[in-house]
Amino acid sequence: MSGPVTIQVAGILFDMDGVLVSSIGSVNRCWRKWAEHYGLPNAETVQIEHGTRAVDMIRKLKPDLDVAEGLKFIEDLEIDDVADLKVLPGARSLLESLPPERWAIVTSATYRLLLGRLKAAELPLPERIISGDMVERGKPDPEPYRRGAELIHPPAAECLVVEDAPSGVGAGVAAGCRVLGVLGTHKEEELRAAGASWVVQSLEDVTAQAGTQGLTLRLKAI
Repeated sequence: MSGPVTIQVAGILFDMDGVLVSSIGSVNRCWRKWAEHYGLPNAETVQIEHGTRAVDMIRKLKPDLDVAEGLKFIEDLEIDDVADLKVLPGARSLLESLPPERWAIVTSATYRLLLGRLKAAELPLPERIISGDMVERGKPDPEPYRRGAELIHPPAAECLVVEDAPSGVGAGVAAGCRVLGVLGTHKEEELRAAGASWVVQSLEDVTAQAGTQGLTLRLKAI
């Protein structure tokens, strides 16, 4: 559906990277340093699956490596590499308009990395967080968004997931949530194919008004 859209939700579950902040430069640089450090072939061209937990990438790229060791190394790299981290359009104003009990961040990043990126971006730290190291199974499994919805207001169908990656969109749909796709890291057709009900150019196209029963959201959908 394109054009103005109004929806009622109990709360919003935001992905972080690619939705609230852009960290793609840091991600690419750091994972290539990581790959070089551990002697992976073609380290300079290593491609990371956006929206995937670091532990899952480590197991895929170097299954013989101690995961805790590899995770700390990539965390340290990414926390230190924030020079070109930026807040994405509309993110700050939308978060500041939301009551704290009505939103959460559900991210594949670890809790430590989430704290580092939000601090660097000077974005508010939510009261409710599901990070990649708080779940047994990361996106595209529904566990992260199912647990995120439980923090806000079950059932999950009353929550809106905001995602930029097909794996995250799929996780939100599988959890029973409605999903809003945000352009940036993937194309509109990829987000719709994964199950997004609406797509916007950025969070500048989303406004929220809080009421006693939840949030009224207005979207400029494409």
